[in-house]
Amino acid sequence: MKIETQCLHAGYTPENGGPRVVPIVQSTTYAFDSTEHIAALFDMPTEPMYSRFANPTVDAVEKKIAALEGGVAAMCTTSGQAASLLSILNVCSAGDSFISASTIYGGTVNLFAVTLKRLGIECIFVDQEASIEELQKAIKPNTRCVFGETIANPALSVLDIRKFADFAHSNGIPLIVDNTFPTPILCRPIAFGADVVIHSTTKYMDGHAVQGGGVIVDGGNFNWANGKFPDFTEPDESYHGVRYVESFGRAAYIIKCRMQLMRDFGCYPSATNAFYLNLGLETLALRMKQYCINAKIVAEYLQSRPEVESVSYPGLESDPYYERAKTYLPDGASGVISFVIKGGRETAMHFMDALKLASNVVHVADIRTCVLHPASETHRQLTDEQLVAAGINAGMIRFSCGLENVEDIIADIDQAFAAIK
Repeated sequence: MKIETQCLHAGYTPENGGPRVVPIVQSTTYAFDSTEHIAALFDMPTEPMYSRFANPTVDAVEKKIAALEGGVAAMCTTSGQAASLLSILNVCSAGDSFISASTIYGGTVNLFAVTLKRLGIECIFVDQEASIEELQKAIKPNTRCVFGETIANPALSVLDIRKFADFAHSNGIPLIVDNTFPTPILCRPIAFGADVVIHSTTKYMDGHAVQGGGVIVDGGNFNWANGKFPDFTEPDESYHGVRYVESFGRAAYIIKCRMQLMRDFGCYPSATNAFYLNLGLETLALRMKQYCINAKIVAEYLQSRPEVESVSYPGLESDPYYERAKTYLPDGASGVISFVIKGGRETAMHFMDALKLASNVVHVADIRTCVLHPASETHRQLTDEQLVAAGINAGMIRFSCGLENVEDIIADIDQAFAAIK
């Protein structure tokens, strides 16, 4: 099936006389005829047995997202942050390190630099534009993975996925890519060499601001038996001695993540949240096309305004990431724009307060236009040095174009500029 068709049909096939729409299975528990059946599921978890780590509604959505990304399997979580956390913990333990591009979401910076550090895991931040030779200097004997965002939030830099995949693989470690802003409609990182893909499904995948969630997709291509990951090949004594690569093959990563980490952390979404997410996924292909159209027009308009110092949008020919975007994002660069308004922090905040159609919210990638001031909101926990490393100016505004008529979006921006003169 083409990806537009997968948005509607992948992950769930109705039985004869069964519900046409993915049903909400609102149950924590599942009944079985025998103890032997349940025991067999602990050996080979092929169907739900407890909703802390598996549910039929969520399972259908996981299958759909895996199909959209071209992976072998997926696991949903309660948030994008939970997906980021588990994706790293699945390969890193206390005493290990991993490498991350510095231009990533501020909450992820805090997770990596502060919280994981407390757990004994070191994050080594690098400039994603550095050469392979420079990146190689960050590698340590205990480095276990590399992390980056396809389109960085909010810097809107575009990751050279192939370069980072080659770099990671030359060191025998996987590449994990956060693909939240493009979604698989605009970019499928696994096709460019990524091994694991994560999303905050709260954003475009949902699109309607009705559920919070995340997802981890296993590409199924990495060799976990290369000697660097004994947790995948040696018996897991916490799970009756299973050897993940031996028992689950290409799905070893995601099964280990579910049966170790989801079992113990329990950050699994509800069936109702998965149902809402699925409704968003069904229109994802249509919505992403219109987001890109609106954003391109708005970005060009912002470039023409004397009040604007600079505009970052990979879909603009003047953008430094335009040529790279043609490779990784040929069908559009999502609906999010970052621009720097002249006058700095105070002017940016006054401009945002003057908007009437666009909502000033702690959210992005919605059907409704929304704005956010990263330096004082999502990234306020970062130091000035970290803000610079993340590509954030104090006057930067993250502008997320919705699906309103683009003329109305521009009229709102126009009146806000007039209000701050």
